[in-house]
Amino acid sequence: MDRRQIGMDAERRAEAWLTAQGLTLLQRNAQCRLGEIDLIMRDHDQIVFVEVRTRGRAGFGGAAASVDWRKQQKLIRAARFMLSRNPHWNNFPCRFDVLAYEGDSETTPPVWYKDAFRP
Repeated sequence: MDRRQIGMDAERRAEAWLTAQGLTLLQRNAQCRLGEIDLIMRDHDQIVFVEVRTRGRAGFGGAAASVDWRKQQKLIRAARFMLSRNPHWNNFPCRFDVLAYEGDSETTPPVWYKDAFRP
């Protein structure tokens, strides 16, 4: 399986897993010229921008560590753009979550980093 397919697979599993945790999907693969947000979900009274990462091995810090400062800035810019396009979301507080799959992500549940970083 190529990297793109592995990523799409992880995003589908992440969506199902987060839905089972009580979140509601608002948008998947939200793209703009500033970047892409894998999942935009609602968790009670919060809008959640979710970055899904997967790594076969935990080397170099693993999946979660791959969401470095540069990636965070891209996600923040893309989220601001999405908020400007969906003004009804502006009434809710927002957060950035990272869902990290390590190793065999088919059988291993993800590690959920709620409020992983802030703008």
